[in-house]
Amino acid sequence: MHNIWLYILVMAGVTYLIRVLPLTLIRKEIKNRTIRSFLFYVPYVTLAVMTFPAILEATNSMWAGLAALAAGILLAWFGGSLFQVAVLACAVVFVLELVL
Repeated sequence: MHNIWLYILVMAGVTYLIRVLPLTLIRKEIKNRTIRSFLFYVPYVTLAVMTFPAILEATNSMWAGLAALAAGILLAWFGGSLFQVAVLACAVVFVLELVL
């Protein structure tokens, strides 16, 4: 039981350092286009990495989730709003869950 407090302390220290070190070490504006581009896309990539497995595993059938993902991507590509994409994805999953 004593090790759990050590684990929590190490985890808190690492998390703190990861967030504080960039703020203290990088004081100038970042002018490199590659690094700026990388930092711009980090939140979107992180969100996608967390969301994608949930899309496939939230349904009873992985194929229903995959079909809803494809339908949502297509509708978004052709200018559908976020609400329209969500409704279409839900409808695709609902229909495919009834059929499969």
